[in-house]
Amino acid sequence: MMDKLILGRFIPGDSVVHRLDPRTKLVASFYFIAIIFLCNNFASFGLMLAFTFFAILMSRIDIKFFLRGVRPLIWLILFTVMLQVLFTRGGEEYFSWGFIAITKYGLQNGVFIFFRFVMIIMMSTLLTLTTPPLSLADAIEYLLKPLKVFRFPAHEVSLMLSIALRFVPTLMDETEKIMNAQRARGVDFSEGNLMQKMRAIVPLLIPLFVSSFNRAEDLATAMEARGYQGGDGRTKYRILQWQLVDTLVLVVFALLTAGLFFVRV
Repeated sequence: MMDKLILGRFIPGDSVVHRLDPRTKLVASFYFIAIIFLCNNFASFGLMLAFTFFAILMSRIDIKFFLRGVRPLIWLILFTVMLQVLFTRGGEEYFSWGFIAITKYGLQNGVFIFFRFVMIIMMSTLLTLTTPPLSLADAIEYLLKPLKVFRFPAHEVSLMLSIALRFVPTLMDETEKIMNAQRARGVDFSEGNLMQKMRAIVPLLIPLFVSSFNRAEDLATAMEARGYQGGDGRTKYRILQWQLVDTLVLVVFALLTAGLFFVRV
């Protein structure tokens, strides 16, 4: 269901994670995604899982929100896992049929891929749930600022990302309303085969596209009416402030990296 999606949604709070500088959370999230590929055994994955759940606990957000973040991608995750299980060879062989085989390394890689996907989605969800879209845009603009030397439009890119994040929940809510209106007229989105289900989705796209273009035009008009002319010479209402806790987070990630190298084989 569309109302179950939490991509782009922000949940206000006063936890340690909420109070972190958005630049810290953004860099930490990308760094987490990078170092998770260092995991190559159950001990390293256990360490990363423990850190993931510790971060979720520190955010004081119910775990069900993070499970909702995984749910829309669960079939993609399982499909990827099955490819690893059926086509990766090595170690003891449990089953073989033609070019398909289930081996010890295949099962192990399948488990690793599953947990890697889940942890990446959970940490990405943690970033969006604890960071307002505007603060996230400010952090992106700050981190991209060095690229201005090469005439990279850092402000415009951050603005587009913030608008996209801001309106993802709105589009999901509007899609749910359109689906409810279609159901009231007798449309059943859960019946039939895959092609019939895809055909039933088509009537949703036209009103959704029309409303999206209308909203974009209204937003552009509102920005022009307020004198928006880009990022040059603009002052900021929200001032990013680096604190001691942000430095401690970086130290924790350095220790986490050292721990990964210690438990890797």
